[in-house]
Amino acid sequence: MSLRVELKPHEKMIVGKTVITNGEQRTKLTIDGNTPILRAKDILLPEQADTPAKCVALVVQTMYLSDTPEQHHSDYFKLINEIVAAAPSTIAHIEAINNLILTNDLYKALRATKALIAYEGELLAHATGSAGLSEDSTGNV
Repeated sequence: MSLRVELKPHEKMIVGKTVITNGEQRTKLTIDGNTPILRAKDILLPEQADTPAKCVALVVQTMYLSDTPEQHHSDYFKLINEIVAAAPSTIAHIEAINNLILTNDLYKALRATKALIAYEGELLAHATGSAGLSEDSTGNV
């Protein structure tokens, strides 16, 4: 099955280990094959991996783009163990990602990390929202 991609002017994408930059006009491409492909909007840069879930996404992205994804498994398992220990409620998201990695469906695993990142955002918002309670004049919260 072919992948159809439309690139905006100057938009970049990764095809395998190659970065492709579009020219001045919109371009439509049809791509056949099993080479990993990421559009610029889907690429997570190392400096953007500023939360545990984003670090997981970065490792899964590295696995997806790698010829030897198993070399990154130890980093991945270290990160997910830390996340589950800190926030056990993430286990359903982690299991979904794990199952996709185990079946070598790394693109879908990468997409599944987006749900983990969103869930982490909800947890952080909830934690910071409850931390903002103020005391009344008697010192009670």
